[in-house]
This record gives sequence, structure tokens and C-alpha cells, in this order.
Amino acid sequence: MTFEERAGEIQERMARAAAKVGRDPASVLLVAVTKTRTVQEMLAAVPFAGAIGENRVQEAEEKKKAWPLDGAASALPWRLIGHLQGNKARKALELFDTVDSLDSIALAERLDRVAGERERTLPVLIEVNMAQEVSKTGIAPEDFGSLLDRVRNLSHLRLEGLMTIGPLTEDEASVRRAFAGLRDLAEEARKQSGLPLPVLSMGMSGDFEWAIQEGSTMVRIGSALFGPRNYG
Repeated sequence: MTFEERAGEIQERMARAAAKVGRDPASVLLVAVTKTRTVQEMLAAVPFAGAIGENRVQEAEEKKKAWPLDGAASALPWRLIGHLQGNKARKALELFDTVDSLDSIALAERLDRVAGERERTLPVLIEVNMAQEVSKTGIAPEDFGSLLDRVRNLSHLRLEGLMTIGPLTEDEASVRRAFAGLRDLAEEARKQSGLPLPVLSMGMSGDFEWAIQEGSTMVRIGSALFGPRNYG
């Protein structure tokens, strides 16, 4: 399949998944996950994607040097979706429009401080490890409330929602249970905080249809869009 064919198929699958539960397909944003991809590959995704999702600060820095400064590509937001170390917070704010992987109070405070120095309000998502797998990053569900309370009181962060990675299994019930858990956590957080929290970032190449059916507003697609990942 060509890139355009893969992209069209993903859009159709997203639309079908949304329609199945009575949702508007336009309510789900496609984030192109571009880890290991070349700038040329990334540019091919611009007409189809709502954002660029990068995992690593250093890789994003190199790609940004070759990224167009005008046209449609220049308007596409860059989202940091991978784990962020505190010592890279300053560089992350130079490169990214949002940080979707906020997972600790210490990181929240560091980002808030750097954003304040830059006179900027940084949109963030709290990443929750709903799968409760040690191999995954994200704050534990039972600790989410403490992080939520802290972020609400940091004046240079704007919490827009939650993010999670589904469990590493092909069992639909287990995956959907994790996604439903994030949806319920967000609903409870809205009630407690009064924040709208419109974003639920969940669903990747292997499970995005289930995620959409469980309320995802943002899916992160890499291999299904670009083909097998480049490791060279």
C-alpha cells in the first residue's frame, strides 16, 4: 500500500469506529507518531494528521532544524508523547506545543517554572498508567488525584486532559477496560476540579478503534500510518 492508501484506510477505520457508537468522526484527532521517521516521511502525513507526535526531545530537535517554516506543515502542532526527564524540560518547551506525558509532581513543577521564565502557558496532559504495567510510564491511577491537585495550582500549566497507553495484549476486553478506566477517571476529575478536560489521548496502531469506541478524542498512530518502523 502507498502512504496515501494507508492514511485513507486509517481515516475510514476511525470514521467507522466513531459511527458505531454514534460519535462524530471529526471529534477524534489523528496524531502522526513520527519516532524514527524522516522529515520527508513526516511531511507526507501533514495533509492527514492533526498533530505531530514525537517521543524524544533530541530526535525532535534534529527534525525541527529541517522542518518548513511556512505552509501547512508550519501550522501543525508538535506534541511530546514520550517520557520527559526533568533535565530536558527547558529544551522540550523550545520544541513542543504541548507535553502529553506529564507523570509526576516534580516534572509538573519543573515545567511550570520553565514556562514561567518564558512567559508562556504550557498545555499538558497527565499520563496515567491504566495498564499498571511496570514497562510503561505514567502515574499510577491511585496517585492521579495528588498530581491533579498540584497541576491545578500551577499558574503556567494548562491541564487539557489525560493520556494512556493500552495494555500489551490482544484481548479486547482488557484493552477496553483500561480505556474505559481513563474515561471514568477524567469524568471524576472534571467533577472534582471544575476543569473541562476535553482531551482523552488513547489508542495506537493496534487498538485505536477500541479507544474511539471508549471515548478517545486523540489517537496516536505510527506503524499503521507509516509502515514498519525504521531502526537503522
